[in-house]
Amino acid sequence: MSFRSGYAVLVGRPNVGKSTLLNRLLGQKLAITSHKPQTTRHRILGIRSQDDGQIVFVDTPGIHDRGGKAMNQYLNRTAYTALQDVDVAIFVVQAMAWMPEDERVLNAIERAGVPAIVAVNKVDLISPKEKLLPFMQTLASRHAFVEMVPVSARDGENAEVLAQAVLNRLPEGEPIFPDDQLSDRSERFFAAELLREQLIRRYHRELPYSVTVEIERFEEVDGRYDIGAVIWVERESQRAILLGKGGEAMKQAATAARKAMNDFFQTRVHLEVWIKVKKSWSSDEASLVSLGYTD
Repeated sequence: MSFRSGYAVLVGRPNVGKSTLLNRLLGQKLAITSHKPQTTRHRILGIRSQDDGQIVFVDTPGIHDRGGKAMNQYLNRTAYTALQDVDVAIFVVQAMAWMPEDERVLNAIERAGVPAIVAVNKVDLISPKEKLLPFMQTLASRHAFVEMVPVSARDGENAEVLAQAVLNRLPEGEPIFPDDQLSDRSERFFAAELLREQLIRRYHRELPYSVTVEIERFEEVDGRYDIGAVIWVERESQRAILLGKGGEAMKQAATAARKAMNDFFQTRVHLEVWIKVKKSWSSDEASLVSLGYTD
């Protein structure tokens, strides 16, 4: 039996379910998720190892038209760059919902010249399924996709069909990573992401894009992880929103994040959190780099 290995990038506009699909394909949570666009801010490798191959999935921020901030430019640049030097692209679109930003993603795939599988996500929301056929036919007319797979990242429908379609497109070769490795990112990175996930979910109306997390301390002490995190906001008023009355809102968010870290790291976690102001950090290239936003 031949062994295949290679890279498959997940691309699409914001909020089509790329990160949820990555988690489903890996069989465990790796990427943070929320209902807010631009939850994913970094390129993340998710490694799926099996007897006949290894797929290195590359999750990316959503490609979008909105805003000229340094952060928006960084997110698009990260996604475009990820299309280079991969074996196949998984173009994630939402069933029955083609938008101008989808066209932008497709143009990027065509410029990269990479074979593309289209994953039509959220088919669990469509009934009867026959309604999908005209949408799929229109998709097929837009580009010469090598495969078209209707999927539901939420309930797992056709996830294994998609994984097999990806594997079939990879070259024969040795594993790229050890078979017990799940990602290229550090534990420090995932600690920051798990805290940011709680902030996005709890403050999704007030300030999802004005918050970032920096891990200042990550140590193993007495059989547990001792983590110190700084939450950066752009204005003093945002700091007050995060804290809530008597600091109660922040305590609840930190407790939820600590529990998520316990589950993710499979060990006890002690978490301390501070909130600091860095004015207009999301609009400043130097601030982005200092906070870990590098291509």
